[in-house]
Amino acid sequence: MKKVSLSGSLRGNVGKKDAKALRTAGKVPCVIYGGNKQVHFSVDETSFKPILYTPSSYLIEVDVDGKKHLTILQDLQSHPVSDRILHADFLELSPEKPVIISVPIKITGTSPGVLRGGKLIKKFRKLKIKALIEHLPDEIEVSINNIDLNQSFKISELKLDNVEFLDVKTSIIVSVQSTRNVEPAAPGK
Repeated sequence: MKKVSLSGSLRGNVGKKDAKALRTAGKVPCVIYGGNKQVHFSVDETSFKPILYTPSSYLIEVDVDGKKHLTILQDLQSHPVSDRILHADFLELSPEKPVIISVPIKITGTSPGVLRGGKLIKKFRKLKIKALIEHLPDEIEVSINNIDLNQSFKISELKLDNVEFLDVKTSIIVSVQSTRNVEPAAPGK
C-alpha cells in the first residue's frame, strides 16, 4: 500500500483554548492512539490535501518531533459550514496486528453486456478489508470481461490471498442492466 508522510509538532497543552488557538494559526489538532500511549500533536491544515482529496487509501507515516509512527487516518472532524478540518484521529499500526481499512475498487476490462447496449452500474467505490500491513493492496481489481446483460459481480467472487473482505458477501459490486435499445444476443450464445 502507498505511504504518505505528515510532519507535526507535539502539543504542549491539550484543551479547548489550545485547540482553538491552533486552528486560528492554520493548524489541526491531532492525536495518535493504539500504541503504548496517546500522542497529541498538530499539523498544518494544508498537509491533509494529499490524504483527503484522492480516491486512494494510504498508510500515513507521521513524524512528530523526530519520532515516526506508522498510522492510518481513523476519524476526521470537519466544520459543518466552512468544511475546515477541526480534528484528526490517527490509529497507530503494528506489523503483527491486522488492519481494517477501506480500499478503492478498480474496474478493468470490457463487458460484453455493455458492448451490446447495457448499462454498467457500480454499487461500491471502496471495500472494507482486514489484513496485515504487508498484505494490504493499493486497490482491488474487478474484471468485467465476463459480465453480460443482467449479470453481476459479487463480493463473494473476489479472491485475494491473506485478505478478508468485511462487507456483506452477497453484495453486488458491479452489474450490467439492460436498456430499451439492447442488441439481442447472437444465436448460440
